[in-house]
Amino acid sequence: MNPLIKKYLKILLPILLGVFLIWYSLSKVPLNELLNYFKNANYGWILLGMFCGLLSHLSRAYRWQFLLEPLGCKVKLGNSIMAVFSAYLINYTIPRAGEVARASILTTYEDVPFEKGFGTIVSERMADLLVMIIIICITLFIQFDFIYQFFAEKFNPLHLVIGLFAVSGFLLLGFKVIKTSQSVFAVKIKTFVSGLLEGVLSIFKMKKKWAFIGHTIFIWSMYIAMFYVTSFSLTELNSIPFGAILIGFISASFSIAATNGGIGSYPIAVYAAFSLFAIPESPSIAFGWIVWTSQTLLLVLGGGVSLMLLPILNKNRKEEICNNKDEV
Repeated sequence: MNPLIKKYLKILLPILLGVFLIWYSLSKVPLNELLNYFKNANYGWILLGMFCGLLSHLSRAYRWQFLLEPLGCKVKLGNSIMAVFSAYLINYTIPRAGEVARASILTTYEDVPFEKGFGTIVSERMADLLVMIIIICITLFIQFDFIYQFFAEKFNPLHLVIGLFAVSGFLLLGFKVIKTSQSVFAVKIKTFVSGLLEGVLSIFKMKKKWAFIGHTIFIWSMYIAMFYVTSFSLTELNSIPFGAILIGFISASFSIAATNGGIGSYPIAVYAAFSLFAIPESPSIAFGWIVWTSQTLLLVLGGGVSLMLLPILNKNRKEEICNNKDEV
């Protein structure tokens, strides 16, 4: 495939998918009904959810400094915060472009080499991926009876056991084949797994590793808290079990990778998760839209203000960096 066509498809397909999912969610819950949910929502809980989201983003910006310090990069906390918010905003336009922009901002305003800044972001994402895996495992453990009963009602238990053994055998066989294979696909997987392990292990080599781990736990705790407290904004979800919250949160988190910032996909992912608990579709989809809209508003405002303030607050700093480069 032509590289140019491939590039544009990566941008257009998530947008088209988002538009389709918006249409799909509105076919489930008419716009006037959705607006009524927004109108009658308790905005005290929504604002508290936004505050939890804000704390997670500030903690992420502060945590980033723990990865930059060992590289000899002293970065102002303000610039770190503005770079994080700018990255979130840019991700709404082009998927994953925010990570590149985030590293570029430090290169422009803090003179941090791009490859070093981007490398710390990759390590950071590896740590976040590990936490997400842990959350999934904890959720599976807490909701084991529910998940088992759900599948047992739909499938023969004996078939489930045979299926688990078959999947386990397939995974072991796949692991063995990938380990010995030299194909392009196998090399990519081995490189990814190696990078994941290297990124995670590098955390334990930092001077402030426990602070980094503490902030990582705090960030994800705030993500879950943001999702949980916002559920109280709709009276229809006041009695929702915490297990549904965890599964809904996991489903919604993965939806963000499907479209730009989760537009369209986020409410559908929440609805799909909540439907497992026989929660009605209308409040489920409405809740998904309320969470997504409130958090998107926070990121758009924070990102927009950050992009405006970065060149203003760093005017003298940028001139100093340019002068130093000229002297060299």
